[in-house]
Amino acid sequence: QVQLVESGGGLVQPGGSLRLSCAASGSISGFSAMGWYRQAPGKQRDLVATISSVGRTGYADSVKGRFTISGDNSKKTVTLQMNSLKPDDTAVYYCWGRKVVNYWGQGTQVTVSS
Repeated sequence: QVQLVESGGGLVQPGGSLRLSCAASGSISGFSAMGWYRQAPGKQRDLVATISSVGRTGYADSVKGRFTISGDNSKKTVTLQMNSLKPDDTAVYYCWGRKVVNYWGQGTQVTVSS
């Protein structure tokens, strides 16, 4: 059984920073890609950032220049550094990994508010 466990969410003021981390455990040697999605109340789950097993990254337009994804496929970890946070970034953030099928974490709440 494969599990993805997120950490690092919380409450931050606009303009602040947060760092989300995700670690995978279980019987999987690595992922073809890992990343982060988010879901705000009443909205669909949207892609935030991804990183492939060879380090290629991709970002949603709304977070380009503010968020940075990094990962270590051998350690099955992925991190999202979020800077210049805005109230619109408020959402539950989900760690995602793919190897044939999709794997999801349980989600961590990020709230950006003054």
